[in-house]
Amino acid sequence: MEVKVAGLFAGVGGLERGLAAAGHEPSLLCEIWEPARAVLAARMPDVPCKRDVRDLKTLPREVDLIAGGFPCQDLSQAGQTLGIGGSRSGLVGEIFRLLDRRRVPWVVLENVSFMLQLDKGSGMRTLVEAFEERGYRWAYRVVNSLSFLPQRRERVLFVATTTDVDPASVILTDEAEPNVLPTNLDAYAHGFYWTEGIRGLGWAPDSIPTLKNGSTVGIASPPAILLPSGDVITPDIRDAERLQGFPENWTRPAEQVSRASLRWSLAGNAVTVPVAAWLGKRLARPGKYDADRDGALPASGRWPTAARYDGNGRYAVRINSYPKWEARPALTQFLRHDGKPLSARATRGFLSRTERAKLRFADGFQDRLREHLFRMDALENPKFAVAAE
Repeated sequence: MEVKVAGLFAGVGGLERGLAAAGHEPSLLCEIWEPARAVLAARMPDVPCKRDVRDLKTLPREVDLIAGGFPCQDLSQAGQTLGIGGSRSGLVGEIFRLLDRRRVPWVVLENVSFMLQLDKGSGMRTLVEAFEERGYRWAYRVVNSLSFLPQRRERVLFVATTTDVDPASVILTDEAEPNVLPTNLDAYAHGFYWTEGIRGLGWAPDSIPTLKNGSTVGIASPPAILLPSGDVITPDIRDAERLQGFPENWTRPAEQVSRASLRWSLAGNAVTVPVAAWLGKRLARPGKYDADRDGALPASGRWPTAARYDGNGRYAVRINSYPKWEARPALTQFLRHDGKPLSARATRGFLSRTERAKLRFADGFQDRLREHLFRMDALENPKFAVAAE
């Protein structure tokens, strides 16, 4: 089964590119942000791209699948009004407006895992009820990009359909045992959030923590990487693109209409391409769902990391967040470009936060940060080096 795709809230096309790798051709794109539109125009020039989903009256007849993400806060808005179609339901309401015009057989949504606990679960409940009211069966699962690439990134993939295919056979059949390495500062690189240090660290052995979307005004917030040498760097944007499964320089066309630093937001907001490609392959060739995975779904509160609705009842599903475990090089080998050394100012601020925190850090981690700070002070301020001698 290969379908035509309408990519709503397309960003730079990660979901669409992955689905296309499995044979699902994009027929329409929709994206409002100019830097992202510039990327789509350069990378998918033959696919029409509408600007605002609110201006779409209907979808092309050939479209069999709606794909996209939306701000999870829209679920909160929907839950506080007269349902998903309420006047303040935001972008998620536009999906159902289009479905009410034509009941497209497949819908694939991607969002942050926070959507499962937003408003104590009421937002997610509003979402699934809207699909059920329209005759859709659904299944979802938290999937970790670490299944395919050295980036620890958990996102919810939600699949709904009106066809005879069980959506659980698409999203809930593959499960692999991850080979997540223990911390070893001498053996391999470790990613962490240098912008944190009080309540969390985002520690990631031989990988990076989730690439963030930075700021829409161009303030990048890449993670830091502690190398076995003791140097601390932030990755090059070209490697960040690769860590999302794109070819390097995929987002470079955005520089034609905006500042280069916005590329971090474009990369951080994107769907990891191999995740979408795996999903696309399962859409083309569904597996066989094992109902022994079913469990009781809580009546209220946070939703589980996987669940399904078969047309009669809802079930929690026992399955991990790793549908595959692809072989990959060590992070130090994966990176093709020299990273930027973490500045003395950034390192000093991070260390100051760790010294006030009640977190437990790997033995030697803070010492290596202090040594990096000493080297950066010497590089950035030669007077410091002279005084130290």
